[in-house]
Amino acid sequence: MNFQDYSNIMEAKINTKTFITKLFFSITFLLSAALAFAQTKTVTGTVKDAKTKTPIAYATVAVVGAPAAAGTSTSTNANGEFRLVFPTSYVKIRASYVGYDNKDAFVTNDAVQSKEILMDAQDNMLEEVVVKAQKKKYSNKDNPAVALIRKVIENKEKNRLSGQQYAEFDQYEKMSLGLSNLSEKFVNKKIFKNYQFLFETDDSAKTANKYVLPAFIEEKMSKVYYRKDPSKTKQYILGDQRAQFDPKFIDNDGLAAYFNKLYEQVDIYDNNISLVTNQFLSPIANSAPTFYKFFITDTIKTSQPWLVELSFVPRNKADMLFKGQLYVTLDGNYAVQGANMTVADDINLNFVRDLQVQLKFEKDSKSRFYLKTSTLGIDFSLTEKGMGIRGSRTVNYNNYKVGIQQPDSIYDGPSTVIAYNIENKKATKSLFETQRPLALAQNELNIYHNIDTLQKIPSFRTFMDIAALVLSGYKQAGPVEIGPVNTFYSFNPVEGFRLRIGGRTTEALSKRFYAETYAAYGFKDQKWKYFFSGTYAFNNKSVYSFPMHYIRASYKKDTKIPGQKLEFIQEDNFLLSFKRGDNDRYIYETNYGLEYKKEFLNHLAIGAGFNINKQSPAGSLTYQMLDENGQNKLFNELNTTELSVNFRYAPHEEFYQGKIYRTPIFNQYPIFTFNYTAGIKGLAKGEYNYHSFNVGAFKRFYLSQFGFADVTAEGNYIAGKEIPFPFLTIHRANQTYAYQLNSYNLMNFLEFVSDHNASINVQYYMNGFLLNKIPLIKKLKLREVFSFKGVYGGLRKENDPDDPNYGSKVFAWQRNADQIQSSYTFGSEPYMEASIGLSNIFKILRVDYVKRLNYLDHVDAPAWGIRARVRFDF
Repeated sequence: MNFQDYSNIMEAKINTKTFITKLFFSITFLLSAALAFAQTKTVTGTVKDAKTKTPIAYATVAVVGAPAAAGTSTSTNANGEFRLVFPTSYVKIRASYVGYDNKDAFVTNDAVQSKEILMDAQDNMLEEVVVKAQKKKYSNKDNPAVALIRKVIENKEKNRLSGQQYAEFDQYEKMSLGLSNLSEKFVNKKIFKNYQFLFETDDSAKTANKYVLPAFIEEKMSKVYYRKDPSKTKQYILGDQRAQFDPKFIDNDGLAAYFNKLYEQVDIYDNNISLVTNQFLSPIANSAPTFYKFFITDTIKTSQPWLVELSFVPRNKADMLFKGQLYVTLDGNYAVQGANMTVADDINLNFVRDLQVQLKFEKDSKSRFYLKTSTLGIDFSLTEKGMGIRGSRTVNYNNYKVGIQQPDSIYDGPSTVIAYNIENKKATKSLFETQRPLALAQNELNIYHNIDTLQKIPSFRTFMDIAALVLSGYKQAGPVEIGPVNTFYSFNPVEGFRLRIGGRTTEALSKRFYAETYAAYGFKDQKWKYFFSGTYAFNNKSVYSFPMHYIRASYKKDTKIPGQKLEFIQEDNFLLSFKRGDNDRYIYETNYGLEYKKEFLNHLAIGAGFNINKQSPAGSLTYQMLDENGQNKLFNELNTTELSVNFRYAPHEEFYQGKIYRTPIFNQYPIFTFNYTAGIKGLAKGEYNYHSFNVGAFKRFYLSQFGFADVTAEGNYIAGKEIPFPFLTIHRANQTYAYQLNSYNLMNFLEFVSDHNASINVQYYMNGFLLNKIPLIKKLKLREVFSFKGVYGGLRKENDPDDPNYGSKVFAWQRNADQIQSSYTFGSEPYMEASIGLSNIFKILRVDYVKRLNYLDHVDAPAWGIRARVRFDF
């Protein structure tokens, strides 16, 4: 892009009012000026934000002390670059920009020189604009700024990417992170004696002797194709490189996925912009005039077409909104040519010390503006002045072309494709060295070298070993890892104190074969429990890595609570040992299993299983029915053989891949599941025939300023007759004091049984929309959360213990110690419970008041309860 060049010859002014008395001084001044003007120097450079290091477009750069009429000032271009030519007699230039403190820079008398000027953002800068410029009450009516933003909204569909039928472009992404705001005392600690090469001076710090520690960088180069109808965006990744830690300690892919979710790409043309797991209303959203105040603060005539600087602030400073400036073209298209955005200090956002967004658009040959560069900088910290994590993500777009229709094969398949040989690291490195569109700063280049050097230091590897134990729960021991540690000790009414030790193999032993095992002992029942599994991965990857493709054989002999299916944690987790009420109904289960699973790149997963299961009642659980003489008949053992198939489709799913499970990162796309299980009588001692069908769907609904809601719907039908209740649907109850998202928190274990049912689960997070508007309360930054759970179903007469014809052919209902019935099916209404709670307590805790709405006449049925859940959110 061409630089703006404004150089003019300065004119001297002679004061002639006191010609005689000041003749000597005037002649001296003229001679000095003439000598100075005969010699000039050229200063070029870039104006950047001090924290994010992102260039500032259209900032003013002027020579300090030069006469105003001389024209020795200029504006930075869209890349923050400037060029000045002025006499050598001036030694200082000054950068100024709305929302930033003026910044001076001294220059030498060298004929050609370059300067980087770092500007500090002002605090509450836009609120000051409102006070000075607006003398009367703000109103949208007859407001030229609002009229202009409505024009931008009206034209945004034709100005955005989705307004084109076909588009293609080159895309370069760079994301870097590091520890920030480190003190000199911290850096000089004895523990860091061998790591001094990692620390760098923090040029953006407002005080001296501050340091940063760059720790992560990832670059990606892609070719992207867009088609409007049918809508498809296809990204071919041509190269991807990052500074990686030893995968024995860190899941690099999962870490990168998590960082990419925090630092998402910003599209200002979207109504809602996702940042740090929250949604912010765009200043050009359809409803923006309702939530924002707009002001015309400048007209820029040095650019073609002319631009209007449109400043905006939230009407309520605590809402999830931006403040900043838009630069709108005055060519009739009302396109966004640039944007600078941040958030108010009062916003209900955790751990974010600073957030800056800069967008720059560039005009093509047909006068359309397309996004050239997007930069997002975020500084995370537990405290305002303490150590933090500062990161930035820059996305650069080049070779933008529209109207070129590609063959359908270009758009087919998954949205993202690896289009290079990931094993050829030399070629990948050469690609970035020769075709990287934005040069890396020296400190960014150092990260690659420093991470490699760091991992060779023994003390650092020891530290990572300890960190992996804390974060993943496993202790490295050569080719195996021991854990998880949170299951080493637990207790329950049947086993009493339970000790467990286990472990699993790692890729250091084999990339294709994985083994996992544990042994546990209960001191009350004096029984050993065992588990062993062997897994073969067909794709030469970890069995937990996407896309999974494996076959697994397993053997398990252990206890189980009927109806409990904990997907992400083990039942013998120490924290789940604390339970309320009567909770001593357990099962001793012996299971032989064979499982096959395959995931596809489009996030469709299929699976099949074969299980031989033997179970016996434990604790106060009983298996009994009436015989022909009306006498109770006890069963000490049940046997079943099952075949199963399952499907799961989660389009565009994102997750953080941990050591033992995945943590989903939900987006706007639904997740669908289907499961079928058949019990086969006569096969491998199977005693019952039945067919179980289960379908489910999950969807997160984003409600802009009103938060979001997670909705899960599920249905289940079991075909067959005279089926014992252990093989029917035992609805998932929770008798712990933790709030469980997928369980009924005031339902007792084994309270409800059915062979057909439908359920709904709604979790609504309002994100403080109401509480942020209450004085004093809003300072606590609490967030409202509401939930409703309901399930309705029943038992067909052939499976109902209360049916006069079949009651003697199925197991009787469970009873408590007082012989009062404690298990039921549904009556004329669904089971329902609701809760209202506060989240973000101490930034990590959610506490709910849960109310059970019906079936309060059941034995030991709690009417209400207080439940807590650790919820870490931004």
